[in-house]
Amino acid sequence: MTDDTQVQLRPVAEVARERAVEVPSSSEAVPLRDGGDLERDVVARVLAGDRRAFGPLFERYAPMVHGILLARAPAGDADDLVQDVFETALTELATLREPAAIGGWLAQIARRRAIDARRRTKRTEPVDEQMAEESCTPSQRVEANRILATIRELPEAYRETLVLRLVEGMSGPQIAEQVGLEPGSVRVNLHRGMKLLKERLGIGDER
Repeated sequence: MTDDTQVQLRPVAEVARERAVEVPSSSEAVPLRDGGDLERDVVARVLAGDRRAFGPLFERYAPMVHGILLARAPAGDADDLVQDVFETALTELATLREPAAIGGWLAQIARRRAIDARRRTKRTEPVDEQMAEESCTPSQRVEANRILATIRELPEAYRETLVLRLVEGMSGPQIAEQVGLEPGSVRVNLHRGMKLLKERLGIGDER
């Protein structure tokens, strides 16, 4: 991707940062031990009755969940559905067989919620209601809306990974780890999706 292309795509990420998901405080929960076992630790504590311990998982996975919803749900619904996804996860946590796979599990809940929301919403809301932020200039807002609308029209395999990369700012390895995909599949989807996005936006590889 050229620097000029990055400039044209940047408004989406900048708008997203202004729309950061509110994370519930977990300061009163018992501190989690260091290491790579956050998911197992949290699941064990929540199932033991300490619902506040779920906060760190919210902080880690909320951007991923928001990105999936933004890619799939009706425009304007993503923020509200994030809370719904995590409430569902808390309720159904006992059904999770492998705590380390909670990222992919949350992603599936988010996809189901997006499908339900689309079924309930028979009208299409304009994307600019979803992305309108007073902190952005009118030109940035228009560009962000255009890019997001174009991403949402791409094939499903590309749409989700592009939103996670361009809007939520996640790296390819982060996407693979949290969503439960193979890194190679994420790389292919990002490469092909970005190429298709640039074609539809009329952005050439050479300026």
